[in-house]
Formats: sequence, structure tokens, C-alpha cells
Amino acid sequence: MKHIHIVASGFISGLVILLFSLNIITGLGSKVRSLEFENMVLATTLEQMEIRRESSEFIVTGTMYSPTRAQCDATPNITADGTKINPKHASTYRYVALSRDLLERWGGPFQYGEYIAVEGTERGKYDGVWQVRDTMNPKWLKRVDFLVTNGTRPFKYNDIKITKLNS
Repeated sequence: MKHIHIVASGFISGLVILLFSLNIITGLGSKVRSLEFENMVLATTLEQMEIRRESSEFIVTGTMYSPTRAQCDATPNITADGTKINPKHASTYRYVALSRDLLERWGGPFQYGEYIAVEGTERGKYDGVWQVRDTMNPKWLKRVDFLVTNGTRPFKYNDIKITKLNS
């Protein structure tokens, strides 16, 4: 009789352990499915972000301009969007002019007031965030023109990347 009691007790203990283990396994399976779904959602979101990022990146030529009548128009202290600047401090504004093919008003993707990220200038000197405030002469295509104070040494960068930043 004692043996039957020991066997029954062992059987019940084993059954309890088995049920407890099955409960843990079921919970872990549910957690794995939840994590797989979350991973799928994150992968889709990342893919969509990558598509948007790539569609807002442009390889352009970067040059500079100063707010002078010779390089602008009769009102060099007013940008194309109407922003008034102090020409003596032009370099501090971090404003750019874009070629018309890049401006929304002529069918491009950028609007006045939007921010762009610039990458690829020599030693990163002009890399960073700039604001679109001006328009270049119609003869230029795929260009960004950095507003700098008169007397700044002229420069030109080929194949720099500008990226539209979300506001």
C-alpha cells in the first residue's frame, strides 16, 4: 500500500509539474508570437522611413554667395522669401538658396522655411542644418548656395548630399 501511495504521489507531482510546464510553454509561445508581430511592424515602419529618407536626399553642387547687389539683386538684404538680414552677419544665419529645380514653386520638393541637412563639404566645414530662404539664378540646376558674409573665400563642393528634414 505504501508503494501505491508513493507512486500516486509521484504521479500527481509529475502531473502538476507537467501542467505548470505546459502553462509556461504556452505563455512563452504567446510572447514569441507577440514579439514576432512587433518585429514585423517595426520592420515595415523602418522600410517606410527608409523610402521617405531616400526620396528626400539629393546629390548637388554646393557653392556660396554673399548678399551684394552683384550677386543678388537691388535688395541684397532681403531673401526671396522676404526675410530681412544684416549683410555684415550673413554667415551667422545658416540660410541657403536652392536652384529652382529643387524649389516647390517650380516643381521641386523644398519650400522656403524648411530645414535641410548638408553632408560632404570639405572637412565638414559647411555640414549641418541650414534653412531654405532664397532662390538661385534660373541658369543653375541641382545646386545649393550657402549665404556667407562678403569677403568669405569662394568655395565649391561637388557631390554633396542635402536631405530634407521633417519639421
